[in-house]
Amino acid sequence: MSEKALRLGTRRSKLAMAQSGMVADAVSQVTGRPVELVPVTTYGDISREHLAQIGGTGVFVAALREALQRGEVDFAVHSLKDLPTTQPEGLVLAAIPEREDPRDVLVARDGLKFTDLPDGARIGTGSPRRMAQLNGYARAHGLNIETVPIRGNVDTRIGFVKSGELDAVVLAAAGLNRVGRSDEVTDILPVDMILPAPGQGALAVECTEGNPELIAALAELDDPHTRAAVTAERSLLAALEAGCSAPVGALADLPPLSAPLERGDSQGDERIVKEMRLRGVVGRIDGSALVQLSTTGPVPRTHDEAMALGRELATEMLAQGAAGLMGERAQ
Repeated sequence: MSEKALRLGTRRSKLAMAQSGMVADAVSQVTGRPVELVPVTTYGDISREHLAQIGGTGVFVAALREALQRGEVDFAVHSLKDLPTTQPEGLVLAAIPEREDPRDVLVARDGLKFTDLPDGARIGTGSPRRMAQLNGYARAHGLNIETVPIRGNVDTRIGFVKSGELDAVVLAAAGLNRVGRSDEVTDILPVDMILPAPGQGALAVECTEGNPELIAALAELDDPHTRAAVTAERSLLAALEAGCSAPVGALADLPPLSAPLERGDSQGDERIVKEMRLRGVVGRIDGSALVQLSTTGPVPRTHDEAMALGRELATEMLAQGAAGLMGERAQ
């Protein structure tokens, strides 16, 4: 490869620039070429409407993909949870690097944990998925909370708590870790309480299929376990015919690894992994009904096997009435 700088398309937000910068450094190491960030404004960045109202699916992605297709950038970095489940012609998901912490976290006033929040606590989130699960958990445990729809970047959302407008906000652990603000987390919400969005914590590195040399270089950043996990999660989302803004949570993990590591056993990552567990949830936003199921199978060795795991669980969830809980289904 020549020494000409590679152009990396990224959203303009502080978080997007931070995570794209991490990918840029890794790509530069692999290719030996400088990488230049090219900020692109997306519709999701300029619209003040709630994501569920503007469709959710692709609102942070379309402008980046158009820049790729026009040749204005060489590759782009997305938050994987923002990607529509259908891959457009001519573009390749060249790398899915190792995933950050996929969990949701609480940032609350006075350092409070979720179970310490006062009666009637106002909790901000822009996600129907989080609302459905938070409200469902509260109902099941006799808690009284109010989920409040919010938009904005990390600073804006945490600002609602600091100003006293809200008691707490729920954010993705990965985002706070990437912008160096994990010290503001007051509680990590376990996945048996709230499942993350499909693909949460993972990044997607995309380029055009007509650049085999770049595809090969970007493939060096790919993490096979992360790719298998998020492929299963996104297959579930697609089979439910749901978009990014639907109240769907999913997490594929490797139980022999996850359990010891959650206990703080640093040797956990040396164990032999033979199975992948996929959990999914769909719920009404008020938490009055949830369908939550899981399945376990051999660790997928191919894209098709990972897709099959997601479809299998989606079929079971639909049989339990998941479709009626999602409201908007993709046309």
